[in-house]
Amino acid sequence: MTRLFRMMTLSALLALGTGAGQAATPEGLWLTGPDRSGNVAHVKAVRCGVALCGTIVKAFNSAGQPINSPNVGKRVFWDMTPVGGNIYEGRAYVPVMKRDYGAQMVLKGNRMVVKGCAGLICMDQTWTRVD
Repeated sequence: MTRLFRMMTLSALLALGTGAGQAATPEGLWLTGPDRSGNVAHVKAVRCGVALCGTIVKAFNSAGQPINSPNVGKRVFWDMTPVGGNIYEGRAYVPVMKRDYGAQMVLKGNRMVVKGCAGLICMDQTWTRVD
């Protein structure tokens, strides 16, 4: 095996490993779906111990302009752990309801469906990966 071939093979394997790792994790920056007023937010998802948590880092109005929001800096999900496939379960805080709920996140490529339930009533929102 030539040195050039070994280097090319190693580079290809590293590139495949990196891409697969990024696609399978909710870590990163996400754009939420709009709330009742049409406002959206950027949520930063990071590791918190063995689980994942997410915090609102910016808020925008329906025209996409940055706004001041009392929700910036609030943790909106925590204790999210993988339960199989691209599904994570934990807790989520819904600022509009001022309450936290059992929640689930399902990764679908660069989109993530975030779902929370209070008893039999469930709501979901699709978020889009920003980075």
